[in-house]
Amino acid sequence: MAETAARVISELEQRTMGKVGRRLVPFLLLCYFVAYLDRVNMSMAKLTMDPQLGLTDAQFGLGAGIFFFAYFLFEVPSNLALHRFGARKWIARIMFSWGVVSGCMALIKGLTGFYLVRILLGAAEAGFFPGIIYFLTLWFPSLYRARIVGYFMVAVPLSTVIGNPVSGAILNLHGVLGLAGWQWLFILEAVPAVIMAFFVWFYLTDRPADATWLAPEEREWLIARLKAERQQRVAARHFSVIEALTNGRVLAIAVIYFGTVATNYGLSFFLPTIVKQFGLNNVMTGIVSAIPYFVGAIAMVAWGYSSDHFHERKAHTAIPLIVSVLGLCAAAMLDDPVAKMAALAVAGSGIFALLPVFWTLPTAFLSGAAAAGGIAIINSIGNLAGFAGPYAMGALKQATGSFSAGLFVIAACALMSFVVVLVLPHDAWLELAPEDRTQNAVGRR
Repeated sequence: MAETAARVISELEQRTMGKVGRRLVPFLLLCYFVAYLDRVNMSMAKLTMDPQLGLTDAQFGLGAGIFFFAYFLFEVPSNLALHRFGARKWIARIMFSWGVVSGCMALIKGLTGFYLVRILLGAAEAGFFPGIIYFLTLWFPSLYRARIVGYFMVAVPLSTVIGNPVSGAILNLHGVLGLAGWQWLFILEAVPAVIMAFFVWFYLTDRPADATWLAPEEREWLIARLKAERQQRVAARHFSVIEALTNGRVLAIAVIYFGTVATNYGLSFFLPTIVKQFGLNNVMTGIVSAIPYFVGAIAMVAWGYSSDHFHERKAHTAIPLIVSVLGLCAAAMLDDPVAKMAALAVAGSGIFALLPVFWTLPTAFLSGAAAAGGIAIINSIGNLAGFAGPYAMGALKQATGSFSAGLFVIAACALMSFVVVLVLPHDAWLELAPEDRTQNAVGRR
């Protein structure tokens, strides 16, 4: 009889999570793809925008990074607003506003306008990513989260794999209707965000209780499962929003993310420029610079699945960090284009494999409004490195005439994150619902 009950529960879980995954993950991946495309098209626009506007590498690095100051200021309020008003309304608002502001990049005439629009874009986009991470905790039990976040975040490397070659082709529209290629780039890649805002409004469902597209028994199972996990975390330690924002463990996770973001953006904003030095045209630069992201996309999905399969988080966070350190250091020391790109591909695999597992660390012990606030403060502090990484790369390139020093600096940031991961406490048992403690959780997957 017990075996029958276990089989029925397993079938219900499989059916329910299959429906939830098919309903939410592809759509959210598309939204994040559009979001990240708007963020990283700066790296391709730089190829022709800098000469036309007279920007130096240091000025571009400052402008690319200043986005994250406004992002930092509005991140926590935005995520708390999402918790209050629901993801459907708030994510739609974010996508519409950032699409409009991103398109305004085509209107800038000089350095002041560049800085101003970047600040406004940071304010407009604040809350999107941590809002989605929090939203996923409302729908997916803990043992699914690394793989689900991996599926969602694969939009990051895919936006470059697909976006860079497309952006390179758009740059060739230079002169059409009197606009520069980089202006067409910002206009055409802003339109999808505005369109997607309307789809978000009508398509997303805020919580499982509202999911009329689930059968009643599926909805009841999911609500009960998530409630059991939430009660378990609260029983171990109940965090208020203020406590979550000031908790030492949360802040340590934010330091890990700071090093990760510095590494990611320090490389991504300047990678096309590094590749351009190989003597390639704009289209080939877009294709070649997408290689580390293609490798990273594969690593991200595979590593997230591995973490869930073995129910292990710390080593799955630490190993990709040290891989990225080794890849970046090798790239800094190599001059041969093929060898340098191979090293950067290794670095890309580490950077992107880390991300889906990383976000299981705070959601293992935070829930409710505390999770919304905690995720937001981690993302906001971490994303200050979105200023530090690009600025360091640009300033060091201008000072030394080479990107090698900058690559060593962002490698050091990843190394710092690696050290913090090693000393970070992690209560893996908090991710297991009571029913999982009496079963072989891995065997059930």
